[in-house]
Order: sequence, then structure tokens, then C-alpha cells
Amino acid sequence: MKKQSLIICFLLCLSISLHAQDAKEIIRKSNDLLNGKTSKVTMTMNIVRPEWKRSMTMKSWSKGTEYFLVLVTAPAKDRGTSSLKRGNELWNWMPSIERTIKVSPSMMSQSWMGSDFTNDDLLNASSIVDDYTHDIVAEEKVNGYDCWKIQLTPKEDAAVVWSKVFMWISKEGYWQLKSENYDEDDYLVNTMNAYDIKQLGDRKIPSRMEMIPADEEGNKTVLIYQEAEFDTPIPDSFFSMQNMKRVR
Repeated sequence: MKKQSLIICFLLCLSISLHAQDAKEIIRKSNDLLNGKTSKVTMTMNIVRPEWKRSMTMKSWSKGTEYFLVLVTAPAKDRGTSSLKRGNELWNWMPSIERTIKVSPSMMSQSWMGSDFTNDDLLNASSIVDDYTHDIVAEEKVNGYDCWKIQLTPKEDAAVVWSKVFMWISKEGYWQLKSENYDEDDYLVNTMNAYDIKQLGDRKIPSRMEMIPADEEGNKTVLIYQEAEFDTPIPDSFFSMQNMKRVR
């Protein structure tokens, strides 16, 4: 009887371990699909408020989890504004005042350019693969697709904004169709929904993302991909402080 109990316990632990590994692999595949080894994206950001609406066009470049650069190309008053990530360091370049601002860890949860995306959201400052543990907690439908609902819990030493994240990843295509971000008091801060699966570059991915804050009715920010190119070589030197100021 004792031997049987040990075997059952071992199989249960093995099942839990494999389940967790499956969750991490799902997140990894989804993240790789969205970002590739490198990416070049042209997009529009629409900031929607009950009284007004503001639009920006942008370009972004990324390489792995270490490098990210985003450039505002319109409207004219914001043209040339850029943000750069290198490793764990982030900067904003403000051409209107000709000043580079270092983004401190305390600023990661702050709004990027007045949108509902935080610095952390837009610049992928934290890695959803490496900075969290992952567990499948349910299977649900989102926008008609069967999805895994995965809970992401920060590792103890991870410098992340959120205390908990839920992601809904489609079984077809490994698309991130929904995510919820929670603060340190476990209150829902915002929800991101993804729509309009399209062929962009060499893959199909959601082309429209909507970030909706939980406590501000009528507010949302919509990010729409127009063009995307993946896995084209980009040298590390592209992601430099000098290039952040002159990239076009």
C-alpha cells in the first residue's frame, strides 16, 4: 500500500511538472510568433477618450528580448519621439526639448505617450517567458477560438510591473487573444483584447489590439498593425542612443 501511494504521488508530481512545462511552452510559442527573432512593424495607435480621440503612427524594431526601439512618425508635433530598450535599461528621446530621459523602474507602470499602454507593455521590458512561472488554469473560448487560460506569476527576483497576469492563448495558431493585468493588491488594472487575424509578413497574427483600463469607463487605446516583417537580420548597433535620435 505504501509503495502504491509513493507511485501515485510520483505520477501526480510528474503530471503537475509536465503541465507547468506545457504552459511555459505555449507562452513561448505565442511570444515567438508575435515577435520573431527580429521584427519591423508599422502601426497606428488610437487613444480614445469620451471627449476626444488622438492618433499616432509609429514604427518599431525589436531583436529578441534584449532590444526594442519605437519611433513616432506622426502627428508633426510628436514626430521623432522615440523610446529605446537595451537589456534592462530604457530611455525616451524628446526632440521638442532635445532631451533624453532615462526611464526608472518606478516609471515602468506609467502611461506611454498618454495612452493606456504602460512603458512596460509597449517596450516589452519584462519577459513573459523568463520573468514568470506559468500554469494552465482553464480552457475557455475567446472570440470563437478555443483557448488555454494561463496564469503568469512573477518570479521572486523578477523586476516586473504586474503581480499577476492571465493570458488566453488560442489552441489554433497560438495567438494571444486576451490578457488581464493585476496590481500588487490583486486588482484588475487593464485588459487587452486582440482581433483581426491577418497575414503579416510570413505569419498570421492578430493585427488589432485594444487596451482597456478597468476603472476608466469609455477609455481605450487601439493598436493596429499595418505592416510587419519578421526574422530579418538587425545588428545590435541599430539599437543605440545615437540611432534613437536619428532613426526615420
